[in-house]
Amino acid sequence: MTDELRGLLRESAEAHLPDRARMLARVERGTARRGAARGRRDRARTGTLTWPKIVLATLATAGTLTVSALTVVAVVHTPDPPRQPAAAAPSAADRTAPPTAGSRTEDGPLWADGSVDPHSNTYWAQSNVTLKTRKPLTALVVELRIALTAGVKDTGSWRTLPAEDFELSAREEGGFLVYRWTLKPGRNVPSGEHVFAGQYDHATGGRDAKDDAYRIDAAGAGEAGAAVWGGFA
Repeated sequence: MTDELRGLLRESAEAHLPDRARMLARVERGTARRGAARGRRDRARTGTLTWPKIVLATLATAGTLTVSALTVVAVVHTPDPPRQPAAAAPSAADRTAPPTAGSRTEDGPLWADGSVDPHSNTYWAQSNVTLKTRKPLTALVVELRIALTAGVKDTGSWRTLPAEDFELSAREEGGFLVYRWTLKPGRNVPSGEHVFAGQYDHATGGRDAKDDAYRIDAAGAGEAGAAVWGGFA
């Protein structure tokens, strides 16, 4: 191949090399046209959401919110299940007033009796208050009053029910040594027979218990209170 032919071929090949600048410009124009077409399609789709559809969409949203709100209201305003009323505790006047004259050994579910324990002796005595209840109790105050005859002095007390269920006090009040057992809030006394006892020294010899007395105030869950009282004569 002659040098002249080689030169002609080279010139022809260079004439067919792609123009990079023109190719880039063509790509940019094509991209711009596709973006414009997409924008027109998006606007066309947006335009199809006419006001009736907008209204329906708004109502659907509002309906969802309304249902949610009604659900919340229903939960908030659902009434609590009825609760059993708490028993009314004996009043302060009942707890501090001396037992009524005479006796009432039975009232509603309560029955009671007072007695001097047979193991008492010429120096020491124990007075027992026996309580029987046909129903469980949620409020209870048992009061034992020992007249302050010669030599009377507290030496202790006990009860057949758990000690931790009661508040106990023993003090001299108005000429009596007074033992008082008060059932703590939230505790219960089961139906059955229960004993409360006060122990005390006294002057040598026999002691007359005619002035001693007891009183019991009690109530069950949701029931009116009951009271019994009596003496040791």
